[in-house]
Amino acid sequence: MTAMSTSSPRDAAETSAESALVAAARGDQAAFAAFYDATAAAAHGTVLRVLRDPAQSEEVVQEVFLEAWRTAARFDPARGSARAWVVTMAHRRAVDRVRAAQASANRDEKVGVRELPPYDSVSEEVQVLLEQDEVRRALTSLTPLQREAIDLAYYGGRTHRQIADDLAVPLGTVKTRLRDGLIRLRDAMGVVSA
Repeated sequence: MTAMSTSSPRDAAETSAESALVAAARGDQAAFAAFYDATAAAAHGTVLRVLRDPAQSEEVVQEVFLEAWRTAARFDPARGSARAWVVTMAHRRAVDRVRAAQASANRDEKVGVRELPPYDSVSEEVQVLLEQDEVRRALTSLTPLQREAIDLAYYGGRTHRQIADDLAVPLGTVKTRLRDGLIRLRDAMGVVSA
């Protein structure tokens, strides 16, 4: 009576991946390609579960297999399967990527906070009041018709059509008054046009 083989297809795949990795450690590129084919899906799935970003996951998987190629001689089949070896590397690399991204974000936040000048609300309020006074003085340089059109448009929130209806003048007249008034305001405030 012959003994039946008790190895499963998964065991055969593990043995094949381990054999391929051992051969890759001796520089066999075709064996490494076979190792990659046997383990890439598991490595990618592990990385994707950690990073949740397909593009970054692909980058990390490339880094993992580059490391696997360089360190294949360190693989010891007595300590575990080739699949477990590469999945462990993939998980570590993915976690490192997350930690590096978090550290970078923390550094950026700290630097950003330090670079902001201290906020001085009193100074800000004084600046706003000074600018408002400057606008009020400039408004006195307008003709009454220009001032009325600008008041309705910018302080009253009215459209050009609504201003024309309110003042019972043609739309073109309102637009001219607004344009001329804004030009005069610009000149009175010393603003240089681009």
